[in-house]
Amino acid sequence: MFGKIAGPALMLGLTAAGCSSWQRVGSEQQPAPEIVVPGLFEPSGAYRDMGFLAHGAPVAFVGAVRFLAGSGADSTLTLFSLSMTNSTLSFQREGTLFQASYRVEAAFRSGSSTRQITSDQTVRVAGFSETQRADESVIFQQYLSLPPGDATVTLVVRDQNSGGYSRDERTIRVPRFASRPALSSVVPFYRGRARAARTERPELVVNPRSTIPYGADTLQLYVELYGSLSDSALVVRALDEGENEVWRSTVASTGDTLLRTAVIRVPPGQLPIGRLRVEGVAAGVPDTSRAPVLVSFSDQWAVANFEGVLNLLRYFGADEAIHEMRAAPDSSRSALWRTFWQDTDPNPITPENEALQQYFSRLQTANTRFREGTDPGWLTDRGEVFITLGEPDEIFDQSSDLQGQRRFIRWSYTNERLVVDFVDESGFGRFRMSPSSRAEFQRIVTRVRRRL
Repeated sequence: MFGKIAGPALMLGLTAAGCSSWQRVGSEQQPAPEIVVPGLFEPSGAYRDMGFLAHGAPVAFVGAVRFLAGSGADSTLTLFSLSMTNSTLSFQREGTLFQASYRVEAAFRSGSSTRQITSDQTVRVAGFSETQRADESVIFQQYLSLPPGDATVTLVVRDQNSGGYSRDERTIRVPRFASRPALSSVVPFYRGRARAARTERPELVVNPRSTIPYGADTLQLYVELYGSLSDSALVVRALDEGENEVWRSTVASTGDTLLRTAVIRVPPGQLPIGRLRVEGVAAGVPDTSRAPVLVSFSDQWAVANFEGVLNLLRYFGADEAIHEMRAAPDSSRSALWRTFWQDTDPNPITPENEALQQYFSRLQTANTRFREGTDPGWLTDRGEVFITLGEPDEIFDQSSDLQGQRRFIRWSYTNERLVVDFVDESGFGRFRMSPSSRAEFQRIVTRVRRRL
């Protein structure tokens, strides 16, 4: 559900080892954590690689620049947009509401000329839980006219309540839409309608990060054709990172020779998880219009590989459902994922899956806190226990280098009546559950999952 529009800013509500004989809880397949885990929690790097303006903390954002024909050949209509989550902003209570303020400063430098966007925006939500939303919930967008040619765009986003800010810069090429046939940028959008003339502006609520959750939403793309034949159709296809075509469609365009428009809708489940490139071509138009798209398993986490998702869920439970998704052909995975999401969501009326959100939050903490040598923190014994059961109620730490004494760490979980000993037998800082603790932990895990 879309909220109120404040100037150009929008609020969205949219549906991201040691040797032993025991086996870990969950999948037996080893992931590539050095690839999957950083991309999960630091998506700004993935978006920059795809050509976006992006930055992480303290004020995480993703920005995009797209181009349409203006009223003349020397002026290109440029659509600048960015998106953030509520959780990246600092909210303060204002009466019965919670309020955050941010400032957008975008400078487009071309030669000796500079075009500037400076805008102060306010986000208001009704409850504290809304301030913690981790999905894309704030969109800012604005049109401006730029001269064709190379330009440098510098974007700064400031959180007015905390004083924090983030900055990114990128070189762009502004196209010239002259008399020869041409295509606009491919513009992912959430809702809106096409324009009827080049002197107007399309009424679109754009999708700045070109991201859709796998199997959940329809991907909508807006494209314009200039100087094309009256019966021109647009051929659109999606390519994966291996340059394999994974989807294709032909869409009719409407309008006249000066301006024709087309809307492409890709139904849920038609595209695989991953980074894709969408290409549009039309008969008689020499250029190909391209745009990056990310299909992720959630709009909260930037994981671009289905197997990576399943590997990360090794401690989550629901092993039968995960195994079924792993064994299923690509054509069935979308429906299976939707069923898995619904079955594990403790509060279906919210856009988040709180169980998965808690799980991946713990995974992020464990990966940072419990790293041992070259072992990622989430794959250590302490990481496994932390992700499965959360913070212990009590910790006894005898891990210092004590002469003649066994180095160990003891965690106690009062409600579960569980005590777990992690022992460093090698002396190299690798703490493994003792055999008796492993057996008791697995018994508790079985009991906890039975309650769910």
